[in-house]
Amino acid sequence: MIDETAEEIREMRTHSSSVVAVKAARALLDLVDNEYPTVEEYERALERNSNALRRANPSHASLVTTQRDIVARVRDAEPASVAEAKEVTAAAIDTVVESVEAAKHAAAEASAEWIEDGQTLLTHDYSSTVLEAFELAAQDGKHFEVFVTEARPRHLGRKTARTLAAIDRIEPTLIVDGASGYYLSECDRVFLGMDCIVEDTYYNRVGTYPLTAAAHDTGTPVTVSGSSAKLVDEGFRFENDFRDPSEVIREPPEGFDVKNPAYDATPTALLDSVVTDDGVIEF
Repeated sequence: MIDETAEEIREMRTHSSSVVAVKAARALLDLVDNEYPTVEEYERALERNSNALRRANPSHASLVTTQRDIVARVRDAEPASVAEAKEVTAAAIDTVVESVEAAKHAAAEASAEWIEDGQTLLTHDYSSTVLEAFELAAQDGKHFEVFVTEARPRHLGRKTARTLAAIDRIEPTLIVDGASGYYLSECDRVFLGMDCIVEDTYYNRVGTYPLTAAAHDTGTPVTVSGSSAKLVDEGFRFENDFRDPSEVIREPPEGFDVKNPAYDATPTALLDSVVTDDGVIEF
């Protein structure tokens, strides 16, 4: 399961960074079912497999921090036996998963309060936190429209549009990424998820930077939603993921190169607010 999960993360078959962190944490339960002669052997296996999961997408702050947390909890417990080490691991995984899911839900609840009846919103990519916020707002009786970018080259926005289409009171419209500037004047607010914020730089799906720059120019407020664990200032260095060129063009390029970065960097000065489980940061 660990190898399969790492491959799934690497190929971006799981899109939300919070969901990725939870899946990776639960994948480590595989180790609990295996036999190890000593505690040292077990801890080495835990460290090795955790590193493999982290390397699958080192840009995901929540993935990196939760994996480090699990390994640290086991080492700090100084288990006297392999059985005890396994018990500590399972407990650490439960704690981390509960923390991620509770923080995501709290951030979504807080974000839903920013949505008003009759508004027109715009979102980019696929964020489980933003989707939950939209659903909670609709359940509260609010009707609103949402422009959804395709989020090329992986077209993750199509999944967002399909999800929103199944929710009563929400009217989604799918648009190409380049059309966001055309529709921003009709929008009351842009809602975005986040991969992470490192000091004064916000990292998210590629295409976020031009979108937020255009929103800033049109005076459309941009609100970012996510767990406070994604706000990092030390011990983490963002590493972009450069995807396969075949995601951009199917036939082999002849006479030109293809670059396919997964994320871009946006100055937090272009944002209006960041809503997390820990409160609201306004810029």
